[in-house]
Amino acid sequence: MLTNLLAGFSYALNPSALLFTIVGTILGIIFGALPGLTSTMAVALLIPLTYSLEPVAGMGMLVGAFCGGTAGGSVSATLLKIPGTPSAICTTFDAHPMAMQGKAGLALGTSVICSFIGGIFSLAALVLIAPQLASVALQFGPFEYFSLAILGLTIIASISSKSMIKGVISGCIGVFVAFIGVDTVTGMNRLTFGSVNLTGGLQLLPVLIGLFAVSQALIDAENFGGTVEEGEVLGGNKIKAEFPKLKQMLENWKIILSSSVLGCLIGILPGAGGSIASFVAYDAAKHISKTPEEFGKGNIQGVMASETSNNAMTGGAMVPMMALGIPGDTCTAVMMGGLTIQGLRTGPMLFQSNMDTVYGIFIALFIANVAMLVFQTFGIRIFVKILKVPRYMLIPFVMVLCTLGSYGLSKNLFDVGVMLFFGVIGYFSTKLGYGTAPMVLGFILGGMAEKQLRSATTMYDSAMALFARPIACILLAAAIILVFFPYIKKALNTKK
Repeated sequence: MLTNLLAGFSYALNPSALLFTIVGTILGIIFGALPGLTSTMAVALLIPLTYSLEPVAGMGMLVGAFCGGTAGGSVSATLLKIPGTPSAICTTFDAHPMAMQGKAGLALGTSVICSFIGGIFSLAALVLIAPQLASVALQFGPFEYFSLAILGLTIIASISSKSMIKGVISGCIGVFVAFIGVDTVTGMNRLTFGSVNLTGGLQLLPVLIGLFAVSQALIDAENFGGTVEEGEVLGGNKIKAEFPKLKQMLENWKIILSSSVLGCLIGILPGAGGSIASFVAYDAAKHISKTPEEFGKGNIQGVMASETSNNAMTGGAMVPMMALGIPGDTCTAVMMGGLTIQGLRTGPMLFQSNMDTVYGIFIALFIANVAMLVFQTFGIRIFVKILKVPRYMLIPFVMVLCTLGSYGLSKNLFDVGVMLFFGVIGYFSTKLGYGTAPMVLGFILGGMAEKQLRSATTMYDSAMALFARPIACILLAAAIILVFFPYIKKALNTKK
């Protein structure tokens, strides 16, 4: 073990490997910060550059892009109210209102430090308890994934700040959209309207870009000609990174710890991803907080929960990828291609025959988190210059990036049309108070719930077999508790 560990250090601290890890992290931050470009795209674009590199140097660049891209999404989420990555959706809820209150530096600083904490926590979990965590994920069957999806769908009511009814309606629209495509059981087309492009269903990225980025651009276009509102609020002053005080961090240790644990555990579940992790952690933080009514209005606790969880997901998602050969999310699925290029096969044999390389990747992930902390902190001064750009100049730039991000996913103009369509839907949803976050959550989890339930009923004679699955029952019980918890809490407060 010691020999493999020392070899891992020598691989990761090699000047070339160290350089490529740092470069990958910086490029990841840039891709994450720009609306429409994600860490998945960054990793995919960097894979060709790893052909001629040593395994640890190549994987160091990819894990750096993964780490930096996930953390970088908070920049546009804070400054523009546009999540740079899907996992930064919840960050917009409180980080942007903080920026509007003149606390952009604090919001960005909190995002950076919590991203680092979440990343280090997930790394520790990956290194210390990877086999145990992987065995838990291995026990998950269709019923467990169905229950997890139901648990996520119950969060829709919690993230509906103004009207629960409107939030549920918005979530149902998202679930309805998730049904578009070929029925995996019968092979029949559903809601395709004769279009070949719809047979495979709608991809998340164009839908997400449309609902959040394009809709926001359309809303901003109504105030055409002015400078961004954030710049007016901040009075044109330079924003400096302002980390939360140690006392403030210690006071919120429950939120940070729970977000780290939830992010890591959800990251281990294949297909869950950072968006689900951030939603679950954000909702959990609301229940832990003494001031849940302030969430969505510029509460720093919301920023802590979202950024800690989505970065804790990174190491968690790498657990099933490395130990089981099962990608935890889209980004790790692309990273598996990078390992294959290096002649490495993911799964149990990776730990048996290439343990020195595994340790090297672990150390590279640590270096990537440190690099993210340093470069995103010092880069805040550069990123905030976006605030001074007049809106009439910024809107076309954002639209170009959104178009590139949607088209670059599959090189299909149809995805650009999907982006524009959901941009219009997001515009009217926001204007009418229905919101877009419940719609996105419904879209992500709706398809997952249907697929897993139908798989479960095919594998088992009766749906009642679900109650023979302890983990599935626990997840469903948690969903029921989440539904009735606000009413129970209100009743208890009334008695007091």
